[in-house]
Amino acid sequence: MKIMKVRFWIEMAAAASAIACLLAFFLATRGAAAGAGAAKSESGQPARSSAVQPQAYEGVITDTHCGAKHSAAVGMAAADCTRVCVHSGESFALVDGDKTYTLQGEEGALKRVAGQRVKIVGTLNGDTISVASVAAAS
Repeated sequence: MKIMKVRFWIEMAAAASAIACLLAFFLATRGAAAGAGAAKSESGQPARSSAVQPQAYEGVITDTHCGAKHSAAVGMAAADCTRVCVHSGESFALVDGDKTYTLQGEEGALKRVAGQRVKIVGTLNGDTISVASVAAAS
């Protein structure tokens, strides 16, 4: 009699485990199918990626301290002033008309073109451009 009770509970545990596994498999396949379906918009077209594409920006390389106007009292050219400010902890910046962007990345290339008009390719996030490439403006 005692063996029959133990066997009954073992069979119940095995059945419950099998049901739990089947339910987990069902939910996983439903979730995967729903995720694949979400990649298409209601019009049936694939959804656009939210990744930002690099864009080109033109302007003059300066620093975040001086911006568009370097002090004449310092007695340095704009390029030298920019390098000194960046060495002192400021960031490179791109001034395009009345708009100033902080620059991140490619520090060696930015040092070489400090004070010059350039074309930068990068991605914009707020007022910061993540620089992918720097070239002298044509």
